[in-house]
Amino acid sequence: MASGFRDMRMGMGWPRGWALFACLFLLGGCSDDWGWYVVDPSTKSGAINLKFLLQGYWYTLALSLTAISISIVVGLLVALPGLSSNRWLRGISRVYVELVRAVPILVMILWVYYGLPQIADISLSVFWAGVIALALSDSAFEAEIFRAGIQSIDKGQYEASRSVALSYRDTMRYVILPQAVRRILPALGNQFIYMLKMSSLVSVIGMQELTRKANELVVTEYRPLEIYTVLVLEYLVLILVVSALVRWLERRLA
Repeated sequence: MASGFRDMRMGMGWPRGWALFACLFLLGGCSDDWGWYVVDPSTKSGAINLKFLLQGYWYTLALSLTAISISIVVGLLVALPGLSSNRWLRGISRVYVELVRAVPILVMILWVYYGLPQIADISLSVFWAGVIALALSDSAFEAEIFRAGIQSIDKGQYEASRSVALSYRDTMRYVILPQAVRRILPALGNQFIYMLKMSSLVSVIGMQELTRKANELVVTEYRPLEIYTVLVLEYLVLILVVSALVRWLERRLA
């Protein structure tokens, strides 16, 4: 069994691992306390419930992809001043990172949704409130990832760029960042996985993603054990697929 789990971690034991998981899943479903009929695809009501739950995939992916894209851009813009020789620019970057990292994501979501519209006199949909909150929270971590990646590049690369009269912008664009991205790709992939999981918190403001769908179904069916078990499996499949894509991209860039 130990070797089977090692194989699964290495990506070679999927059939064995899934077979074991399926057996445990079915054995658990034999209990009289479990009402799998509520998510049984062979019944009309079960199929409808499963379809309802799966609809949350689109919102979870759209929310996470939009937020991570914005946070990467903001994180890079915050990281570059942090590498400057100007202490004031470094100070601004450091203050931003420390302040944003100190605020819990759930608090950030609530503040953006309920507080930001009053301060800025704007109207925010649930989707964009979630995107802004997640992007802000993640941008501080992205800034630190970019800073570490850029600092890991040998100084000889900068000197070689200056020797061929490249500007700072071109040096970053053509020489430093392409090398840094290869090194920080695993960290960026981990942040995307983290974003997928943290997107479940946006359910508190009514975002119709996976967790919100499950919560609503629990209220109508009164079977939390079965519904939340399906929710766990939904996130499990999503994270495993994303992890496999990240590893594939790492191999391609290597």
